[in-house]
Amino acid sequence: MSNQMDLIFWTTLTGVISCLATGLGAIPVHFVKNNSKFLRSFSSAFAAGMMISAAVFSLAQEGISLKNKFPLAPYEVIIGLLLGAAFFWWTEKFVESQHFENHSLAKGISQKGIVFFIAMFIHSIPEGIAIGVGFATGNFHFGLIMAIAIGVHNIPEGIAVSLPIKKDGSSTMKCAWASILTSLPQPIMAAPAALLGWFFEPVLGIGLGFAGGAMIYLVVAEMLPEAIEDGGKTLTAWGVMIGLCTMLLITNLINLLPTP
Repeated sequence: MSNQMDLIFWTTLTGVISCLATGLGAIPVHFVKNNSKFLRSFSSAFAAGMMISAAVFSLAQEGISLKNKFPLAPYEVIIGLLLGAAFFWWTEKFVESQHFENHSLAKGISQKGIVFFIAMFIHSIPEGIAIGVGFATGNFHFGLIMAIAIGVHNIPEGIAVSLPIKKDGSSTMKCAWASILTSLPQPIMAAPAALLGWFFEPVLGIGLGFAGGAMIYLVVAEMLPEAIEDGGKTLTAWGVMIGLCTMLLITNLINLLPTP
């Protein structure tokens, strides 16, 4: 019983911290003025680069690494990537048809901001499961590193959510809360996934691929075209490269943390 309580405590705590980390994405957006196309472009491109890196070198790579235990894991990741991209595409179409921007809860938020919010909210579910399964392995350090990795890559997701909302004239605090809410499934799903690790682990590859696919589609379909429109191809390309390398550096530093 004590072990189960410890498991619930640590998965919930790290899930909450990971969720709150998403709100940090609103901080750099606070300094992006609506009339500064240069800063908007670079911020979008930088966040896009970080998200591509997180999707490929964290989420997809982690899913593929499960192949030692689940030989079909790499193929599950591929299926998950396609499902994640398809989900984001469907979300765009659905929001367009429903006109959620006219709803009282979405007052002042554009259609694009709503699409970003919904897509990021749904794709946080497999990330919460990943935290729980990480601790369910019985290796505390591995679970902690997984939670840190998810938390760090939540920051560029917070930037991606905050940028369109900030552009709509919302306050930085509203951007931060919207970003945090998109990661709410992480602390909610972490503890159940840890307790039911035997059930979730075999499908974790699809879940991680799904999260990565949604992010990559969002980057290509929404963030990069807007960045190019605001700042041109050269600025966008360098923003992506710097963001990608920054996230890759952080990911590698996290992987250097000692594990027993």
